[in-house]
Amino acid sequence: MKLLYSAASPYARKVRVLAHELGLSDEIEVVTAAVSPIETNADVAARNPLAKVPTLNLADGTALYDSRVICDYLMSLKPALPMQPATGAERWAVQCRHALADGILDAALLARYEEALRPAELRWPAWQAGQEDKILRGIAQLESETAAFGEAPRIDTVAVACALGYLDLRFGRLAWREQAPKLAAFYEGFAARPSMQRTKPG
Repeated sequence: MKLLYSAASPYARKVRVLAHELGLSDEIEVVTAAVSPIETNADVAARNPLAKVPTLNLADGTALYDSRVICDYLMSLKPALPMQPATGAERWAVQCRHALADGILDAALLARYEEALRPAELRWPAWQAGQEDKILRGIAQLESETAAFGEAPRIDTVAVACALGYLDLRFGRLAWREQAPKLAAFYEGFAARPSMQRTKPG
């Protein structure tokens, strides 16, 4: 398998962390691919019409995207190492937290593009503030659910940890730990895992 990725992409990091946790990292070749919302990477677009990373190329020529689809595929390769409950209410809770973590990242990326790519004279402060409000509401929700995370890594905690890592990388000013001490304690422990250490951006 070949993973097209960017080291700064939190979605790609989520895939890589999960691969490490599943013991699949040695089976995946990682290939750096520079992507931008305003310039199309033709090599990535040839495999993924959205021209986004991560994109996973399989040996049979199939391309998988986006990160949640790739994660589902990787988990299907290691059913003996369940990273989410198979059925029941807990399964939907885990999937919802996974979606919430990705939603925090969606808002963070939009805010990042607004401040890093949009010309200063065209920036919209209310848009920026709206995205940051989504991030902080998501953090507050995760803080209320931290007790349900469990001890063993799962897809929701992998996604949450990668989202928090991205906030530390790009949005230190939000000081999310001040409103989420239980989430901060979770992240301190999870960030020390080898899978997180091996995939740190930069």
